[in-house]
Amino acid sequence: MYKKMTKLLPLLLAMIMIVSILSACSGGNAGGSANAASDGGRLRKLVIAEPLHSTGYLPLYVAQREGYFEKRGLEVEVIQAAGGAHVAAVVSGDAWAVIGGTESNALANNNNSDPIISVVNVVNRANVYLMAKKGTGPAGSSPEELKAFLQGKKINAGRHGGTPNLLTRYLLIQLGLDPEKDVQLLEPADASTVVTMVQQGAADIANGAEPQISDGIAKEVWDEPFYKFHDLGDFSYSVLSVKKSTIEKEPETVQNFTDAIIEALQAVQTDKELAKRNLKAEFPTLSDEAIQASLDRAYEDHLWSLDGMISETALDTDMDVMIQTGIFKGDYTYDGLVDMQFVERSGQ
Repeated sequence: MYKKMTKLLPLLLAMIMIVSILSACSGGNAGGSANAASDGGRLRKLVIAEPLHSTGYLPLYVAQREGYFEKRGLEVEVIQAAGGAHVAAVVSGDAWAVIGGTESNALANNNNSDPIISVVNVVNRANVYLMAKKGTGPAGSSPEELKAFLQGKKINAGRHGGTPNLLTRYLLIQLGLDPEKDVQLLEPADASTVVTMVQQGAADIANGAEPQISDGIAKEVWDEPFYKFHDLGDFSYSVLSVKKSTIEKEPETVQNFTDAIIEALQAVQTDKELAKRNLKAEFPTLSDEAIQASLDRAYEDHLWSLDGMISETALDTDMDVMIQTGIFKGDYTYDGLVDMQFVERSGQ
């Protein structure tokens, strides 16, 4: 028995060495290799945090559903992190990237040694609208008429500190109203309550986006929006961002991810049937009418970025809302918040 074990010992040691070498080559990374596309067919797993499930994020969902990520060696999971936790998920390392406003990154980057940097655009307009209880809209759209209408109203402005809330405050300030004194701002953390609150009389006005807009119209809670913040123009409302260390350590993965998003942006612009099919798959409870209304509004208001670029104008408009409402104090730079190298190299 001893002689047999002695003869087998070299073979066992050799097997152990082979297993050790293979393990070392894998890097021990639960998420997979950065070069996953050529790494034995394994996919690099990435988690993206979103603040809510939104029809505005359709290009991200299209990249998932149409295999744009997979063909570049990526497996992407999108998780919801409400109440502002979407940015914190990236800071903590629970998510690889976040979709949201560049201004949220600016707030999180204070005293952060590994800042969050925006690498590709998705929603290039402020995707927020104001709706009044059915039959009670303002007499007109002039600043004077809007000011008179909003004075004293109960406004469902959404979560305090969230961009829809800040945009509402920004408008009030621009009109010469004090958000704390001249109106009553209601600030529920759950954006899904917006239709119910107006329907039940808890609010006179609500801010929101699709699919809430179409839902409220279908239920005859309100008419078409009387004000849309899209009129602010280019606005870095929903961009995809990663840690600076991710850019430095995983440039190939960031490039592959960016390429997939740009392909999806182009797809939703050129193939409206593809867009509709994916939107219905992602939001199966929406009626066909609501799906079509959401898409019609997105195309009419030029919701999605055409090329993934985040312009300085888009960032400045976004940050001006933060500064005017007093949420952001201090300085910022375009290069400190945005890195367009991957967009610029896409397709080359």
